[in-house]
Amino acid sequence: MKTLEITQQKAAELYPSATGAFKDLLESEFGKAALSLDITQRVKTFEDACNIIGIDSGKFLCPCDTKDEAAFKKLKVIAKALNEGWRPDWTNSSQYKYYPWFDFSSGSGLAAHGFVGSYSRSAVGSRLCFKSSALAKYAGTQFIDLYSDFMTL
Repeated sequence: MKTLEITQQKAAELYPSATGAFKDLLESEFGKAALSLDITQRVKTFEDACNIIGIDSGKFLCPCDTKDEAAFKKLKVIAKALNEGWRPDWTNSSQYKYYPWFDFSSGSGLAAHGFVGSYSRSAVGSRLCFKSSALAKYAGTQFIDLYSDFMTL
């Protein structure tokens, strides 16, 4: 008989798409609360984001990508994972869209400064906006090195 061992993190990743008996088994082993992790607890790295949206992180980038191009590609994946299926509706000026805001004058490079909400007009690419200010702040601080690679020369 073979034994399957699974970490709580992996169980939390599998739980949303699990059905029937497997979902019941995960709940009995880990508890429902432990499996309902907030997205910010599940996306700590680019690789985590790739796993959540189902792409192979090793095949995602091209060796010809410049540093800023690679960072932009990674940030698009991260935003997609953190937004959990939410897509901005640019025809709806009542729907807030959030993106990280950075201080370039801090003297020490790029510093996370907070977040900004905007209407349908935006100074950043739509793929890099978030459904909440909390997610924008999280992305800007957790992935500040990628934002720095993307936004600076």
